[in-house]
Parts: sequence; C-alpha cells; structure tokens
Amino acid sequence: MKLILKFAVLCACLIPCLTVFAQLPSPQYSEGVAYISGGVGEEESIAILSEAKQWPLMLELSQIENGRGIWIFGASIKIANTQKKIIFDAQADGPYILINIEPGEYILQASYQGVEQKRALSIKAGQPQKASVFWK
Repeated sequence: MKLILKFAVLCACLIPCLTVFAQLPSPQYSEGVAYISGGVGEEESIAILSEAKQWPLMLELSQIENGRGIWIFGASIKIANTQKKIIFDAQADGPYILINIEPGEYILQASYQGVEQKRALSIKAGQPQKASVFWK
C-alpha cells in the first residue's frame, strides 16, 4: 500500500512538469541555426522561459501601445556576423525567440510593422543572454 501511495505522489509531481515540456514549440532552423519561437499562451510562455537558460540568446519582443507594453508576434529577426553576412533570418511566431547562436559578435536587425531596429550583440560561451526589443 505504501508503494502505491509513493507512486501516486510521484506521478502527481511529474505530470505538471510533463505538461510544461509538452507545450514547448518544436525547434526550427534558419541558415543552419536552431531556434524556438512562440510564447502565445501561458503554458507555452512558461515552457519557453524555463528552457531559455539552455540557449545562448533569448529575444523578448514587445510594443508600447496606449502607454503600456504588449507582447507581439510577426517581427522579422535577422542576425549578421562581423562580416555583415546574414547568419540567421526568421519571423517570430510569438513574443519569445530562443536562438542557438555560436559565441561571437553580431548585429541584430529586428523589424516590425515597417520599423527597423539594430543593435550589437555579444554572445559569450556559457552565458545565456536576454535581449528585450520593443517598438514604440
């Protein structure tokens, strides 16, 4: 009887974890670089945020509307290396995008509703970076 009770408690603890992992979008690839994009809905957002520390770069995308920030999707994300060669080019499917980019120096080009932003990125091995990009 004690064994059944322990098994039931273990299952009760593990099922929520499995649900979170089940909501993580599948990895996609751009120019050979793996990425996960999404965050639409609470479960998917939680799954992506819990996975973020395993990825070198996380972008968080939002827009200021009526004085407050709102999450966006559909932004065009390009990353160029120091030789100005585009090494990543994708459209965000939600407010978060995890990118498995090699350590190095890059330029991020993010475009949303015709407004483009650029910024330098410095990715270091073993140091996940979060960059928040917002449009006014």
